[in-house]
Amino acid sequence: MHVLIIGGGAREHALALLASRSPLEPRVSALLPAPNPGIEEVAEKTGGRTINGDPKSPNDVVRAAEEASPDLVVVGPEEPLFAGVADALREHGFTVFGPGKSLALIEMDKSYARSLMWRHRIPGRLRYAAFANPEEAAAYARAAGDVVVKPARQAGGRGVRVFAKTLEHLEVEEAAGDYAAKLAEQMASRYSDLDARVIVEERVDGVEYTVTLVTDGSSFVALPAAQDNPHLFPYDLGPETGGMGAIAGPGRLLPFLTQDEYRETVSIVRKTVEALQGEKGAPYRGAISGQMMLTGLWGPTVIEFYSRFGDPEAGTLIPLVESDFLELLDRAASGRLAGYRLRVREDVYVVSKAVAPAGYPHDRGLARGHPVRFERGVLPDSCVLLVGSLAAGRAGLVTGGSRLAEVVCWSRLSHGDASRLAEKAIASGVVQLTDGHPIVHRWDIGSEEQLARRTRQAKLARISYTRRREKKLTSIADWVPGKGLIIYDYS
Repeated sequence: MHVLIIGGGAREHALALLASRSPLEPRVSALLPAPNPGIEEVAEKTGGRTINGDPKSPNDVVRAAEEASPDLVVVGPEEPLFAGVADALREHGFTVFGPGKSLALIEMDKSYARSLMWRHRIPGRLRYAAFANPEEAAAYARAAGDVVVKPARQAGGRGVRVFAKTLEHLEVEEAAGDYAAKLAEQMASRYSDLDARVIVEERVDGVEYTVTLVTDGSSFVALPAAQDNPHLFPYDLGPETGGMGAIAGPGRLLPFLTQDEYRETVSIVRKTVEALQGEKGAPYRGAISGQMMLTGLWGPTVIEFYSRFGDPEAGTLIPLVESDFLELLDRAASGRLAGYRLRVREDVYVVSKAVAPAGYPHDRGLARGHPVRFERGVLPDSCVLLVGSLAAGRAGLVTGGSRLAEVVCWSRLSHGDASRLAEKAIASGVVQLTDGHPIVHRWDIGSEEQLARRTRQAKLARISYTRRREKKLTSIADWVPGKGLIIYDYS
């Protein structure tokens, strides 16, 4: 079987490795926007090939598919999906894992995702308002209380800011308004494919996690939960990034997530897909991820959706999934998912840590152009290196300005042990910038201290949302400028 992977980051490297383990002995090829020695190695070992091109260009992708003639095309990143790459491939007769553009709107347009949940009364929804006008966004943000201000369009995890009011910091009202107006203007200058620019939504507290479903539009396979760590610095401080690492396992759950909460999350994501298909009139064939938070108000609550596998979450599947992953992708893409059984290891704790050049995420210019060397010989046996954002320099590989690699480690003892293995690999120089430019990573991901903190947060949220449900507290009042008092019913 020949599979063509679209995209050249760490997520696509993980998908290439997972596919290459199939008993079908596949050839793995890839369309790469820049060099990726990890994916290139998988292609060489399996008898596949790599093709240079722009994954966001339907023309480039169709040309690569016609050149490679694959049995299956797997679209990795979100931007190609937004650009209609999956649609173009299907129009040319290819079997594709990845939703069409109209269905990928569930990720691309956060306003649409929120409104879909409210129209269909899907649990886990939040109060929100979407704006195109900067002045209107600012007025609402100033009046709305504790809020999160974020781009209405998917922007790679960037641009999200939380504004929590306290008696000592009442000036946050002005800060939220000013930021909402500024963000609306920035998004208008950067993107022209959506009407809404900014979303202002209620702020909730709790523990974040991700659950991904693979679907052919009628059958669903739920993958193990993972927890992404989006903040740049330890203790969840600093700007939000595309993800500085993740934990997963053992099995399908996380240490702070119950079986009931996992099942409820799967139900929320599944209901969302069914509602989305009903409105768009097309089957969803691909992966959809619920980026969730376990909150004291509502229990499992949707922060946003991904129309693909998450990154770094995809890397955590490498040691966890025992069954044929390529078969899963192929059956979903071809509408034959019914009857597939996912086997997951119940004795493995997984920790992934991203390594990025200093300057990421805000100063990509500072983060670009530094010569890179990988020393995979220092990796412990139960670790793998996933290659991310690189570019071709005059004398070899250089940083591309984003996360340049992910170290994925696993242990049968604990997440803490897997975290220590990753720290050992990073300290030993598995990723090096040979010009001396600093690299950053999160030492705390998977540590006993972090997991204890997450477990305490989840326990408090569980006590709160359970009592609210017992007392049937399902409504919240909100004052909307120009409209007055509005009652939101979550039942």
